[in-house]
Amino acid sequence: MSDGAEVTAAAIARLAGVGRAAVSNWRRRYTDFPRPVGGTEASPAFSLADVENWLRDHGKLAEAPLREQVRRRLESAPEGHGPALVRAGEHLAGLRELLNTDPLAEARGALDRMMRETGPATAFEQLLADYFEANPRQHTLTPEPTAALMARLAGPGESVLDPACGSAELLAAAAPGPADTPGGPGASGGPAALYGQETDPLLARLAALRLTLRTAAAVGRCAVDVRTEDALRTEPPADAPLVAAVLCHPPYNERNWGHDELAYDPRWAYGLPARTESELAWVQHALARLRPGGTAVLLLPPAVAARRTGRRVRAALLRKGALRALLALPPGAAAPHSLPLHLWVLRKPDGAADAASRLLLMDAAGGRAEGAEPPSWERTAAAVLAAWRAHDAGESVPEQPGVCATLPVIDLLDEEVDLSPARHLLPSGTGTDAAALASVRAELERTLRRTLDLTAADPALPDGRSAAPGSAALPEATVGELARTGALEVHLATADPVTTAPGDVVIPVQGRGAAYVVAEGEGGVRLGKPLCLLRPDPAALDAWFVAGFLRSTANTRQASSYASSSSRIDVRRLRLPRLPLERQRAYGEHFRLLAEFEAALRRVGELGEEFVQGMFDGLADGTVPPA
Repeated sequence: MSDGAEVTAAAIARLAGVGRAAVSNWRRRYTDFPRPVGGTEASPAFSLADVENWLRDHGKLAEAPLREQVRRRLESAPEGHGPALVRAGEHLAGLRELLNTDPLAEARGALDRMMRETGPATAFEQLLADYFEANPRQHTLTPEPTAALMARLAGPGESVLDPACGSAELLAAAAPGPADTPGGPGASGGPAALYGQETDPLLARLAALRLTLRTAAAVGRCAVDVRTEDALRTEPPADAPLVAAVLCHPPYNERNWGHDELAYDPRWAYGLPARTESELAWVQHALARLRPGGTAVLLLPPAVAARRTGRRVRAALLRKGALRALLALPPGAAAPHSLPLHLWVLRKPDGAADAASRLLLMDAAGGRAEGAEPPSWERTAAAVLAAWRAHDAGESVPEQPGVCATLPVIDLLDEEVDLSPARHLLPSGTGTDAAALASVRAELERTLRRTLDLTAADPALPDGRSAAPGSAALPEATVGELARTGALEVHLATADPVTTAPGDVVIPVQGRGAAYVVAEGEGGVRLGKPLCLLRPDPAALDAWFVAGFLRSTANTRQASSYASSSSRIDVRRLRLPRLPLERQRAYGEHFRLLAEFEAALRRVGELGEEFVQGMFDGLADGTVPPA
């Protein structure tokens, strides 16, 4: 008998610890495999109980951890994963017991053991993470490191509000931490009240449970109040408390945020936001909910700092001393991950004279030389926090070209009021002084000489013979054949979690790019798409010999397919000559020198561009005299 719980093929694969292809194969091979009980033809659903019995009978049921056991039951619950997670959270919080008649009753034992092992708050955090992993496109989350930075920028306060709280990542970062979870900035005490607003009833309930469990073992009492409501359209009650801090990662680019019906709303003390400026409506809502001197930190897209439609509101925020800092984060801080999102730090004016005569502008991704590795998030967050704390304390913030500066507010009140940090920060050092340009020129000369030395190499064949008709006809073997004999290994990024090692040959399988050999000291990098890694046996194959022949135009053409708009290489069809190792090494040395020549030419181009731009900049700013 089925208990009503259903699972997809992907869930069956997790049950058995195999790939989805194996499940499809079982359905074809075994006539007694359970029949679908729901879903669609393309994505059928099966009875969880029937599937577990079949896997157990055939010795294919993997022993799952407690977390996975609970996840299966939640995912297959008749009412849906989200509502089932709410009931599991209520059970963990002691708000409602899972009765024997409850469809989740079979998960109660595993859920209780999970709670005993990790604590109720951590257990719920893990199950919540599983829910978002299973529904990645339905929710926009604030990553924990970014949430922690925002909470620290706001500083400690006895009450914190998030008017678009989602599943409460920001409030959780500000909350006092219980004994079984990492604490937020106020782990030893923290705020006495956490307030949240969320339009989605399910997210609001999950947020409330998350905060309730998180603060249950905190030092001191912390009230949690999460309401299902539209913060912009819902007028707060007359007795609604003003808060010490507001943290917010609002929805972006909303058109239907209530522009017409809220035209005369008293919150617009800095000007009515344009219909296309929903983010500036959230900024002013945050300020309206703060007590004088309170701090708000909002995570906003970079366009909000520059759009012409918002210039009047931005100007008013500056003139009245509400906007204190605008901090550009590196791409990847939160979705959309391709954009360098901005943190706006605001303070509700309290009448202090000249409290905000300067604005802190920072580009946390700026100031690096082209091609340089970005700093770690920990270093970035520490630099952002240090700059803000110094500025907030009235201390001098050291100016860093391309990274950080404090500007007089009056200088920013031009026609555009474009507050994008990169527009106002002095450019980072580009080597425009005479000494730096002389260094670039010297390196350019050395590299040019290197390219000339490399072109002087004898073009004869590696064994000293001259090229003659038919001399290139050599016996060949495909990469697939060599892999079967053990002469090399083939690893695809789509299938193998492999890291590079010196002597590996990496080849792009799609788009442009050429095979190259991983040099000494450059290994340990995780192979990414769309790359393939060949690992030759040094006793059978020379790495540069392999890489060089794989770059042959004829070789890549015969191994490519053009089923789509871009070609894709079937690496196993690529061919290599069958040659003794000594002759391979002779070819490989020629291929290595060609690769060095190619790299030198590329470096010459980079140095040439740097030298020319440096001359333009130096002549223009006076650091390089015309003589």
